[in-house]
Amino acid sequence: MPTFVLLIAYILSFSAPPKPPKTYPVGQIKTSMGEILFWLYDETPTHKASFVKLANQNYWDTLTFNRVIKNFVAQGGCPDTPAGFADSPYLLKPEFRPTIRHVYGAVGAGRDDNPEMLSAGCQFYIVQNKKGEHRLDDKYTVFGQVFKGMDVVDAIVAVKTDSTNTPLSPIKLDVNVINLTAGELKKLGYAVK
Repeated sequence: MPTFVLLIAYILSFSAPPKPPKTYPVGQIKTSMGEILFWLYDETPTHKASFVKLANQNYWDTLTFNRVIKNFVAQGGCPDTPAGFADSPYLLKPEFRPTIRHVYGAVGAGRDDNPEMLSAGCQFYIVQNKKGEHRLDDKYTVFGQVFKGMDVVDAIVAVKTDSTNTPLSPIKLDVNVINLTAGELKKLGYAVK
């Protein structure tokens, strides 16, 4: 019997260490008004990869929510100028998906009026209209969905703005990608499908 126990102990010493639990990348926006967390869709891989890349490069961390409109969107990133998104590091081909719509809390990619409907890599918005903004469906790419912090978005769009919908007091962005397990996501109110 002792030999058998030693053999088992010997075999177990060579077994692979347990795998760490699977994690999922989640968009995180920290502001002075609170934290926003959103799911990044696998169905829009180019926009997801772009968001992860720019967040990991701290691209947005000197920028603000530069356009906020109650019952519409909170928008941040590169400036939306009359000339379009000239400061965007690159443009992305649209990734419209019939199963992903502009509902309350949808995270989409901004763009100017270019005929190819290319998204600005740096510009994103969060739909704040509780009824959604379905007139934007299949015209702007939705690449995420807020699951925590819509109260923060509601507060952001309620601030005082100037005639261009720019907040009078800048709302600075601290944008990150954090990796959470399915259990951690569930505790925050999001069930991984």
